[in-house]
Amino acid sequence: MTDDKLLLLKMHGCAKGLSDEALQEIADAAELLRCSAGEYIHHANQTVTSVFLVIHGRLKMSMLDLHGNVLMQRYQTAGGQFGAVGAALSEPTEVDVIAQEPSTLLRLDYSTALDLTRKHEKFRQNFSKLIANQVRGFLYQDKYRKKPTIVSVFHESPSSRPLTPTLIHRLLELGETPCVFSDQADWQPIKSVPHRPLIEGDRTLKEEEVRKQIHAWKDSGRVFMDIDSVLNPEIASRVVEFSEKVLWCVRPDNWKSAVSRLRAIESRSPGWKDKISIVWLLDADQQVAPWVPELRELAADDFKISFSQPRLHQSRALADGVERLVHELRGIRIGLALGGGAARGMAHLGVLKTLEQNGICVDMIAGTSAGAMTGTLYASGMDADYGIESFMKDLKPSWMFRLLPRGDQWYLLYKYRRGQFDPMLRKYLSDSRLEQLPIPMHTVTVDLVSGNSVVREEGDAVHAIVESINLPVLSSPICREGAVLVDGGLVNNVPADVLVDKGCNFIIAVSVTAKMEQIFANNRPETPTSKMRRASTLQTVLRSYMVQSKNMNSIGVQPADVVIEPDVTQFELTEFNRTDELAAEGEKATLEIVPKIKELLSQLDNKMFPHG
Repeated sequence: MTDDKLLLLKMHGCAKGLSDEALQEIADAAELLRCSAGEYIHHANQTVTSVFLVIHGRLKMSMLDLHGNVLMQRYQTAGGQFGAVGAALSEPTEVDVIAQEPSTLLRLDYSTALDLTRKHEKFRQNFSKLIANQVRGFLYQDKYRKKPTIVSVFHESPSSRPLTPTLIHRLLELGETPCVFSDQADWQPIKSVPHRPLIEGDRTLKEEEVRKQIHAWKDSGRVFMDIDSVLNPEIASRVVEFSEKVLWCVRPDNWKSAVSRLRAIESRSPGWKDKISIVWLLDADQQVAPWVPELRELAADDFKISFSQPRLHQSRALADGVERLVHELRGIRIGLALGGGAARGMAHLGVLKTLEQNGICVDMIAGTSAGAMTGTLYASGMDADYGIESFMKDLKPSWMFRLLPRGDQWYLLYKYRRGQFDPMLRKYLSDSRLEQLPIPMHTVTVDLVSGNSVVREEGDAVHAIVESINLPVLSSPICREGAVLVDGGLVNNVPADVLVDKGCNFIIAVSVTAKMEQIFANNRPETPTSKMRRASTLQTVLRSYMVQSKNMNSIGVQPADVVIEPDVTQFELTEFNRTDELAAEGEKATLEIVPKIKELLSQLDNKMFPHG
C-alpha cells in the first residue's frame, strides 16, 4: 500500500522536485482513497479537515446557497486539490464535492499537510502554485483550460496509427518534449522522443512498471499511450483510469467494435465518459461521419479528421481535424459566433475564408439566422468560395421577379412562403445531422411557447438552419415537438455566450448589423415631414428585424474576445445576388483584425500563435 501511495504521489504536480525522502514521508502520512462515480467526498455544511490531492478522475464541486440551490459548479481533475482553503477557514463549507467519475485521491490531514509544507520548502512552493492556478482559473473564468498530460490513443484499425506520430511531431514543433508508450512492434522512432514498448519480449509491462516509467518521464510534460483497442477490458479500464484524455479512433467500417469495447469499460467503471473522445478517421470522399448514437452515449465528444487533402469545393474542415486535436491537448478551444442579418450575413463567408487562409483553425461555430446558414454549410465541409457561388445561384431572383419593383424582396417572400429553403439546403447537406459535421455547430432559434432561445447542437442540420432563419411575418412559425420556432435574432443575434457555455476560451464574433445606415425608404434624419415616403410592409418588417438585431447584438456578444464588424451598410437585406461583394467586405474586415486575433491568441499560447 505504501508503494502504491508513493507511486501515485509522484504523478501529482505537488511532488515535482521533491527528494525521495520527502516523497516517502508525505506518502506515509497520506491515506489512499479510491472513490466510485457518485460518491461524496464532502457534504455541504460540514467542516473541511483534510486536503485531498486528485491523482486520477474528476471531482464536481457545487457551491450551494442557504436554500440548497446550486450557485456555481467547478471541477477538479487530475493534478488538482480540494480542501486547502476550506480547512484553513475552520468552519462549515457550503460546498458539495462528489466524484464525477471513478477517482483516486490522497488525503492528508490539514494540520499534517501544514507541517509538511513547513518542513519541505519545495512541497510548499508546489502547493502554493497549485492554489494560485486554481484561483487564476476562477478569476479568468477558465480562460486557461487544463492540458492533459497522460493521453491514451486507442486504435480500432492500423489505418489510424499515423495519428499519434502526427500529434507528436506537431507538439515537437511547439516546443514540447513528449514521451510515448506503444504496443506497436514496428514503431518508428522519432528523434528526441523517448519511447518504451508496452510489450517486451513475450510479456506486457505491469501497471507498476508503467507508473514508474511515467514518473521517470515526469519532466517531459506529456506522455502518450499508443495502443490497439484489442485489450483485455480490465487492462483497458486501468489505462482509461489513469489517463487524463482518451482518444478512441474509429472508421466508418469498424465503429461497432468500438461500441462493444467502450461498453465493457463503462460496465466496470461508469463515469469516465467526459474524458473520452471519439476520433473519426474519414477518407477524402467522406465529408460527414456516420450517425452512431451509441458512441455519443459513451463519449463526451468527437473529432473528425482526414489525412487526405481537401477535394474540389471542400474546405479544410476535415484536414484541420488534427489541428483541432492539438488545440484540445494544448487547452485551446476557439469559437466563432456568426450573427444574423439576412443577405448581409453573406459577409460571413468572407470571414470564414480569411480565417482559414490565415491559419486560424476554428474549433466550434454558433450561428443565428444567416449566421446559422453560412456557418452550418461551412461546418459541413463546404469551401467558402463554393458557398459564395452557390448562394448567388440559388438565391438569384428569377426573371419574373427581376421585372417587378422591389423584385428581390418579393422573391425572398416567395422563397419563405413556398418553403423552398429546405430543398435548397438539402442539395448540400442531404439528411446530415449537426452531430455528424466535421466542425461542431450550434444554431439559435426562438420558441414562442416558452419565450426562450433554443440552441440546436443535435438533429437534422437543415431543420436547424430553417428554424433559425424563420423570419416572423415572412413565414409562419415552425411547430416542432411542443415548440413554435422563429428566427433566433429576436433574442440572441450574435451567440458568443453559447460558445462560452460549450467550453470555448477564445471567441471571435462577427456582427453584420453593428453598423446601420441612417436611411430607410429613402428617408433620412434631415428629411422634412412633407417629403417623407411611406415604406412597404415588407420593407418595414425587414428594417424592424435589422433594428432589433442591432440592439440585440450586445446580449450574446459580450463574452467575445474579438468582434469583426464588416461594413455592409450599402447592401439591402434582400440582395443575396451580391453575395460575392458581401463576402469581399467580410474578407476586408477580417484581414484588418487578423493581427489582433493572433496577438490575443498568443496570450493563451505563444507557441501555437507566435506574435511579433
